[in-house]
Amino acid sequence: MGAPTTTTLEVSIMGQSYVLACQEGEQEALRQAVAEVDREMCSIRDLGRIRARERIAVLAALNLAHAKLTGGAGQGAAVPAPAELGARLHRLQQRLDAALDEDGQLL
Repeated sequence: MGAPTTTTLEVSIMGQSYVLACQEGEQEALRQAVAEVDREMCSIRDLGRIRARERIAVLAALNLAHAKLTGGAGQGAAVPAPAELGARLHRLQQRLDAALDEDGQLL
């Protein structure tokens, strides 16, 4: 049996195109993951407090990881109210700012 076949998939996240590699047969799962990341990043951007794409990406990653670890919205739980989401994002931004101040760079 040979190695898995890889293919590429062109996707868009926050209006920017990316070409991603994935295994044959995994395209739909990758599309669903991209849609979830795009939704999360766009919701953070639309709150209007954060402009830098890198910070938006980090906050989105933190939100999605937190939801996965706690059984949050991705697992069928209720989506937080906009005010609660805004407060959570504000706290995450403060934590991110503090970490970046210590480190001096994003990555």
